[in-house]
Amino acid sequence: MGYINEIRALIGSRPLIVVGACIFVQDREKRLLLVRRSDNGLWGLPAGTMELGETIEECARRELLEETGLKALRLEFFHVFSGMDHFHTYPNGDQAYIVSTAFRATEYEGMACVNDHESHEVAFFQLTELPAELNPPTRPVLKRFIEHFGSL
Repeated sequence: MGYINEIRALIGSRPLIVVGACIFVQDREKRLLLVRRSDNGLWGLPAGTMELGETIEECARRELLEETGLKALRLEFFHVFSGMDHFHTYPNGDQAYIVSTAFRATEYEGMACVNDHESHEVAFFQLTELPAELNPPTRPVLKRFIEHFGSL
């Protein structure tokens, strides 16, 4: 998150428009992969912000690998999320209007595990049994995903 940290050093916690990606990964039983974030202890999708010169697809692949150890082999575009439902104040006070492109990893390899300092747990959940402790920006994204893919 070098680019965002550089901007934050200049402007502090004021609201930014932050572009990033999130990625949906389901196992063979159609359970959804979530990570428990280190910053607030809440569950969310593997996700993060773009770095300079990176494509949005590269961002999604990088974040999945960094946070879960999984390598996305094939991505499918799902949706772009933005607007007031995606305004978020982080535990450190930073504010952001998040513009997030969501993808599905329709093929991946590796074993899901905690792979960096941004999360401290990784687990698959049935869509009907998601944890109650969801990260606020994740809620509207999951809602849309379940509406679209919940019957798979």
